[in-house]
Amino acid sequence: MIDITLKPGQPEYMQIVEQVRWCVANGQLRPGDHLEPVRTLAQRLGVNPSTVARAYRLLELQGVVETHRRRGTVVCRADDGASLRDLRYLRLRSSMEHALLEALALGYTVDEVEAVFDVQLAAWRERRRQPSPPSRGNGRHLLRFAGSHDLALETLWAHARRSYPQAMLDIAYVGSLDGLLKLLRGEVSLAGSHMLDEETGTYNLPILRRLFVGQRLCVVTLAEREQGLLVAPGNPKAIHSLHDVARPDIRFINRQPGSGTRALLDYHLCRMGIPAQAISGYSNEALTHTQVAEAIARGVADVGLGLRAAANAFSLDFIFLARERYDLVTPAEERASSALSWLFDMIGSQSFKAAVAALGGYDTAHSGEEVYL
Repeated sequence: MIDITLKPGQPEYMQIVEQVRWCVANGQLRPGDHLEPVRTLAQRLGVNPSTVARAYRLLELQGVVETHRRRGTVVCRADDGASLRDLRYLRLRSSMEHALLEALALGYTVDEVEAVFDVQLAAWRERRRQPSPPSRGNGRHLLRFAGSHDLALETLWAHARRSYPQAMLDIAYVGSLDGLLKLLRGEVSLAGSHMLDEETGTYNLPILRRLFVGQRLCVVTLAEREQGLLVAPGNPKAIHSLHDVARPDIRFINRQPGSGTRALLDYHLCRMGIPAQAISGYSNEALTHTQVAEAIARGVADVGLGLRAAANAFSLDFIFLARERYDLVTPAEERASSALSWLFDMIGSQSFKAAVAALGGYDTAHSGEEVYL
C-alpha cells in the first residue's frame, strides 16, 4: 500500500494520478505490482469510488497501468522518469516564485531582482569555470571543517584532540550545502555532507559532480546512519509517521535550510503531498541534532527529524524514516596533507568504529572507504 495524501486546490483524481506516477518513477511501485481496488482506495481516502476509477482510467490511457477483470489494476511498465522530472521542475518553480514574492514584499522591483539574479548566476558560472584553490592553514596541523552536524563526527573530533593534541580544529556546523559551498570557495579544506540526490535516490556523489566541475575530490565515508522522527518517551502524542506531524495539535522543530536533514524532510513531504505550511513549527529551526533532541526532551516541541543516536542520548523514542550516508569531502590534492592523513586513518580504526557503534543507529562497515571523483 502506497501513501496517497489529498489536499484542497487540485482535482482529487489528478492528485491520485500524480502520486501513483511518482511511486512508479522512483521504484516504489514496480511492473506487476497491484494497485488497491477502486472501492478500497476510495474508502481509505474518503472519496467517491468514481474519483478513483477516473484516476485509474487516466493512468491506463497514459500506459502506466493495465486493468484486468481477474487480476485488477496492475503496473504494466516502469515510468520513463518524466514524473520525477516534472515534480523537480515544479518544486524549483515554486522555490523561485517564493524568493521573488519575498523580494517584492520587501519593496524591491522586478528589474532589481532580475539584475541581482543575473549577477549571482554569472558569478556562480564563473566559479565553476575557475575553481578556487584549496584553503591552507597557518600551521601544518590546522584543519578547517564546515558541514552538517553529526554525532559520529563529534566522536571523531574528540578522538582527534586526545590522540593528536597538536592538531588545531576549526569546526563550523553550517549544514551540508553551505559546507560544500565553503569548500568550493576554498574557505575550508574539509566538508561534511549527507545530501540526498532526488533524481537518483543516492547520497552526495551526484551532487558533488554537479557542484565541483573540473575539480578532483577525495570522498571518505564517515558512517551510515539512521534518521527518523524523535518523540517524547512513550510517544504520548501517538506520532507514527510524517502524516501525524501535520496534525494541528503537533509542534514540530525543524533543521535550518541547506542542511541535509531539512532536504530529507522536504523530499518526503513533497512525495506525500504535505505542504510545509500545514506543519506547525516548520519555521522553528535548530542547528544540530542535539538541539532538536533537547527541545523535545524539554517539552518545547513534540517531534523533530533527527538521528537515532540523538534520540538515544536524550532517552527519546525513535521512529525510523531513512538510512543515509555521511561523507567527508576534500580536494584530492589535499588528501596527503598531515592534517587530513591522520584523520582519515582514524576513521578506519577499530577504536573509532567501536565508539561510533556505541552511539546507536550507526553502521561503520564502510567507514574509512575512499572514492575519487
